[in-house]
Amino acid sequence: MTFGFAPSSAAAASTSADPSAVSASRLLEPAEWSAAEVPLLRNPREVVNGLHSRHLPKPDTAVVAVLDPDERLRASASFARRPGTPADGWMFRNALLAQLRRVIPHDLRRRSPVRTAVLLYCREGDSRWTEEDGAWMWGLRDACTLHGLRCGAYITLTRDGWQVQGEGRGGRRPHLESPPELFGGTATIPLPRTGGAASEILRRAAAR
Repeated sequence: MTFGFAPSSAAAASTSADPSAVSASRLLEPAEWSAAEVPLLRNPREVVNGLHSRHLPKPDTAVVAVLDPDERLRASASFARRPGTPADGWMFRNALLAQLRRVIPHDLRRRSPVRTAVLLYCREGDSRWTEEDGAWMWGLRDACTLHGLRCGAYITLTRDGWQVQGEGRGGRRPHLESPPELFGGTATIPLPRTGGAASEILRRAAAR
């Protein structure tokens, strides 16, 4: 696998009229993500395998999942990013929050978060961090705050395999073209919900 960071395109984005350009004010750089001390997954391979088997994500698909303190999966949902949708952390936050509200109650009444949300995003390209990843990180962190959850790992799935961004942990399987694999364990998981409010939010953004 390839590790590291993709070259920044911030300068080009700031002068571009392309509506899909990343908003520099709503993304997290790798150093900011590392400084946030996002909790490490004890078994990231198991989490990735489980989400891949349940959702079979294709490129431009986001899978958000909620883990309990024992790292058991309690809920998950997937939705596709519409072509031409701006890579904007605020829009990603709204899409993620819409799906979280659909599949699991909030924890805002707790003094401190107990459950953790993680995000698996499938895209083309290699596993190096991109500004689009930074926008998803910003969106995940904000959605977790608004839903009373801890912000967990951000994982990319490409043709190279999977990569936990900011940690250096990854693997070659599953990848974008992997067939579904049987998943063992004792997780209690509602049926995944796809599309819905989150996809509608991104559709509207692309239509503007």
